[in-house]
Amino acid sequence: MPQKMAEKEEQGGAGVVVVDPKPSKGFTSKVVDWLEKLIVKLMYDSSQPLHYLSGNFAPVRDETPPCKNLPVIGYLPECLNGEFVRVGPNPKFSPVAGYHWFDGDGMIHGLHIKDGKATYVSRYVRTSRLKQEEYFGGAKFMRIGDLKGLFGLLMVNMQMLRAKLKILDVSYGTGTGNTALVYHHGKLLALSEADKPYVLKVLEDGDLQTLGMLDYDKRLTHSFTAHPKVDPFTGEMFTFGYSHTPPYITYRVISKDGFMHEPVPITISDPIMMHDFAITENYAIFMDLPLYFRPKEMVKEKKLIFTFDATKKARFGVLPRYAKNELHIKWFELPNCFIFHNANAWEEEDEVVLITCRLENPDLDLVGGDVKEKLENFGNELYEMRFNMKTGIASQRKLSASSVDFPRVNESYTGRKQRYVYGTILDSIAKVTGIIKFDLHAEPDSGKSKLEVGGNVQGIFDLGVGRFGSEAVFVLVSPVSPLKKMMAT
Repeated sequence: MPQKMAEKEEQGGAGVVVVDPKPSKGFTSKVVDWLEKLIVKLMYDSSQPLHYLSGNFAPVRDETPPCKNLPVIGYLPECLNGEFVRVGPNPKFSPVAGYHWFDGDGMIHGLHIKDGKATYVSRYVRTSRLKQEEYFGGAKFMRIGDLKGLFGLLMVNMQMLRAKLKILDVSYGTGTGNTALVYHHGKLLALSEADKPYVLKVLEDGDLQTLGMLDYDKRLTHSFTAHPKVDPFTGEMFTFGYSHTPPYITYRVISKDGFMHEPVPITISDPIMMHDFAITENYAIFMDLPLYFRPKEMVKEKKLIFTFDATKKARFGVLPRYAKNELHIKWFELPNCFIFHNANAWEEEDEVVLITCRLENPDLDLVGGDVKEKLENFGNELYEMRFNMKTGIASQRKLSASSVDFPRVNESYTGRKQRYVYGTILDSIAKVTGIIKFDLHAEPDSGKSKLEVGGNVQGIFDLGVGRFGSEAVFVLVSPVSPLKKMMAT
């Protein structure tokens, strides 16, 4: 491990590693570049559309330093004092060949609000990957959009060759920090599930600075989900990582003081994509869903490296959340599905309840290539799932029409029963056209074939023609501690 990697950033505190990769230019690098260009020319179909590099998904290459005193139409509520931050994929350099929505360098957009005034800023997450591509002046790392067919296998080997020849430095990982953000133990973390977290600092003027990578004093040696859960009552953070080699799932608990406890491997039969999980007051819920990592099928059938198997059941594992091993995990089966995002989970007597967005027959090609403007066969619906810890019986019921995803709740109820869910309305795979509010105390209107007010749908906010947004974030009018909140209800 390089000496630089062991250095700690004073501003970031313990466990924050200064990211200082050492890539190498020269004759060897140029030969490998030439070989890659030859492979792309002979094997890549350049006529394939790159949907997520066009339209409102087109990259914005330049950062925006703090832009103060933005015009305000109406007024900003007094309760909004702080910085709203969001992250998403925004490739700084054009891809060599393919591109998938999951690729792209992480760019943080910040809206700093104070005393009725607003400042906007955008900054890249300064990952090892980004720093090295800036050094070369172009894309060098493998993209998910390349991982299809024999061409995908060759592109994997190109990255392995660059790493072996020390053209690229992969000692800090290869992640993008482009998927989600979480705040824990005084640190704002940028996350992508194939890597470790990056620590960000919000400056007084609203500007954003990447401090380094968080390895929890070298206790984190595997990937880290983009959707960890922070318990508002205990201050702890619960997380996991998934891998293509055993153990395929590793569960971790992080104390409110930022100490990462020992890993708990979770045994499943095959490597999968597990994008999210959930917690309750006493349990953690893992999802063994049949979206498998299958490189052989990628080559033989010219598919993406993750393949959905519609013949397999959906499995949910409920583990006591402070378990030291997996001996007490209970597995439940439900009909075949995939889940990208959960809303929340809690306990009711003998049952563990999961509120989630359930998807049938996902095809990640739809998220990478020529996708239709309107959703037709990508049904994503809000569901309630129940797991009876005594009887071992699982059940589910549909709570909405299609298509809903990116559900959020008042996070002061994370892991506890809550009433409202705020989802996004999707018009195409990743275009959010509005926000929808569900009342879980109301019965869904099973007769509705589209999303509209009535039944358990309490309200819909349409963003308007040609406007697209992201998931909602719940902000309290006045901060109330979780304990007081619990006592009040």
